[in-house]
Amino acid sequence: MRRLGLVTAMASLGAGLLVGLPASAAAAATPAITWGKCAVSGPDDPMNQAECAQVPVPLDHDKPNGRKISIAISRIKATDRANYQGVLLVNPGGPGGSGLAYSAGLARWLTAVGHAETAARYDIIGFDPRGVGSSEPAISCDPGYFTPVRPDYNVTTAAQEKAWLDKSKAYADACAEKYGWMLPYMRTTDTARDMDVIRRALGQDKISYYGFSYGTYLGATYGTLFPTRVKRMVLDGNVNPKEVWYQSQLSQNVAFERNMKLWWRWIAKYDSLYHLGATEEAVEEKYYEIRAAAKKKPIGGMVGPSELDDIMLTAAYSTGWYQLLATALSDWATEQDPELLLALVNPGGEDNDFAVYNAVQAADAKWPKQWSTWHRDAVRTYPKAKFITWNNVWFNAPIHFWKVKGGPALKPKGKGLPGVLLVQSELDAATPYQGGLEMHKALPSSRLVVELGGKTHSNTLNGNACLDDKVAAYLNDGTLPPSKKGPDAYCQAVPELNDPDPLAARTMAATRVPGKDLPIGIR
Repeated sequence: MRRLGLVTAMASLGAGLLVGLPASAAAAATPAITWGKCAVSGPDDPMNQAECAQVPVPLDHDKPNGRKISIAISRIKATDRANYQGVLLVNPGGPGGSGLAYSAGLARWLTAVGHAETAARYDIIGFDPRGVGSSEPAISCDPGYFTPVRPDYNVTTAAQEKAWLDKSKAYADACAEKYGWMLPYMRTTDTARDMDVIRRALGQDKISYYGFSYGTYLGATYGTLFPTRVKRMVLDGNVNPKEVWYQSQLSQNVAFERNMKLWWRWIAKYDSLYHLGATEEAVEEKYYEIRAAAKKKPIGGMVGPSELDDIMLTAAYSTGWYQLLATALSDWATEQDPELLLALVNPGGEDNDFAVYNAVQAADAKWPKQWSTWHRDAVRTYPKAKFITWNNVWFNAPIHFWKVKGGPALKPKGKGLPGVLLVQSELDAATPYQGGLEMHKALPSSRLVVELGGKTHSNTLNGNACLDDKVAAYLNDGTLPPSKKGPDAYCQAVPELNDPDPLAARTMAATRVPGKDLPIGIR
């Protein structure tokens, strides 16, 4: 997932604080909001239509008059005041994903799929969770941590494993040195309580919420702590609440392996275009040949085996990346042209999302104390999930050395919640299908819509009218599918989006609805 005594006390929230908070938290003064212009990239930036502000919140919500940090928020105001539905907060996932631009983003996506009327009814609120992006402070531990070329993820010797362990420990130590004062307060429950401060600052009795990926766990956490403050809630690409967070990595490994093989099969179908192999097995073999060569001599001096894995992993998140990534791989394999690969590699220099990812997941839940457990599980999983097993290990390894240790994770409970709309793609790799089923059980008032055959992570507002119409109907007036045993409704994945035809790319470019930016999506 691309996720102390103080934490132990908060870990009991799931059992003891389902409808209320300590009196000290309730006594916190409601902050005033001063709206102003947002920082924009240019005249065409959709955020030109938004307004931005900072909302002060307590570092420790149990000490409301103590040290303050601030949360960056943005707003696209409702234009249909006659049908005004209140505020709609949106979170893109992570943990660590910046949501500030999602006010304009969500309005744009709703409009693009034919539901401008839905966006017009809400004040859409984007926000950067604590420690993220434009919120203050924004955590960054080692800006050069991802600078290429990094060691190969797939360790084969004790010395190689130690090198990664040393690198991971150094990162955790840097975080503790720079932000040790903040790390105990980076739990999902802390962010949920920040959301309630935002609600009060906006003068709202209730909020609606739209969460993608990790944002589903954040939304469910808010609903658990503040059920009477929820009006409507859409959760897309659901975290399995039984696997927060270590076990979720192991489930992801197998799901990502499946989706990589689906992509390799798709490439093979168009071998006349990509020349990487005429069968799934041939394409996979070719990929690992390229990877082995990149280990000996990094592509363009920047893309070693780990960088190559990170770039290509994106195909397992979203079919919208199929063509670009296949072209990048083909350009290098057939013409030794590294231009596209070099454009896609992360040059390093910014690690805010990674720092917050580790901080939240470490503080949220218990992780195995012994490295031997991590190692044993990786060795056991690798034969059936070769592509990402060790990648996932090293993405999360700083948590093993984190100075703040989490207690039992909060288990979402739906007591007191109004109807909630859950959406789950059947072949989602970042948040595997079982997560939708388990979240449905955890939130009894929810309705679950499944995208059959869908391979893209958190795929609402991306051109599947069956999904998008159900989301819009719910946000418009609370309409939900009738309750049934198991999933409550089904939508078929759209063939031309789920398995794009690169030979029809020119036609598709003119007709396809632009997709969401790729969420960090619990990684």
